[in-house]
Amino acid sequence: MISDARKTDLHSAAELFLEARRTATPIADLPASLQPASLEEAYFVADTMAHALQPEGTTAWKVGAPAPDAVPLFGPMISAWIADSGTLLGDRRHRWRGLEAEISFLIGKDLPPRTTPYTREEIVGAIASCHPAIEELEAGLTEPGKVARFTMIADMQMHGGFIHGPAVSEWQKIDFAKEKVTLAIDGSVQVERTASNTAGTDLLRLVLYLANEGAARTGGLKRGSWVTTGSWTGNTFAKAGSTVNVEFSTAGDVSLRFA
Repeated sequence: MISDARKTDLHSAAELFLEARRTATPIADLPASLQPASLEEAYFVADTMAHALQPEGTTAWKVGAPAPDAVPLFGPMISAWIADSGTLLGDRRHRWRGLEAEISFLIGKDLPPRTTPYTREEIVGAIASCHPAIEELEAGLTEPGKVARFTMIADMQMHGGFIHGPAVSEWQKIDFAKEKVTLAIDGSVQVERTASNTAGTDLLRLVLYLANEGAARTGGLKRGSWVTTGSWTGNTFAKAGSTVNVEFSTAGDVSLRFA
């Protein structure tokens, strides 16, 4: 439980991050007194930022894990930052231009919180479609990798945008343990990997976690919500004016352009 006094500090942390992102003027770190000291506090800051950016509530989530047997981490994505493949990212806030190739799912049925956990079969039945995606990474921090882990998580886990490609047919037949991916910038392949999601290739485990253990924070998954399931390519960085293409061997293609 976070005390009211501590919430005041964490609200201040969220405001610093929001201002840094709005003005494209990153900060080196949060003041020591405002740095989150736990995952709960980090999530509080991220959710405060999301509420400020989207007061009507979060309907898109990123979820991933550092290893196949690790407890997943998840965070909000902003609806105004979601776009179709081929979009041009021209806002001043796109200064960091980090890139991750991902597999995402569009939820087609409400999954409200409940005491009985959802089963894998129910999750599959609730997914409307599967899509290739690029998560574009931004930060209110100068060098996110050099601050405390909870501080990086608090800054919306570096979320800056979500670009999705067209739905892939018969996605349930995809063997993600054999799935290959390439990420190219201006036609030059930067990353080429197979079965390389750090969370492992059981992507439904992540969606299941979000629907069950994550429900207390998310309020449940809703019809029309996006869920993206972690990086297959690590973090790759582009320059202004670049064109980015991601190609999965069976899950399709997605692209974006930077102004």
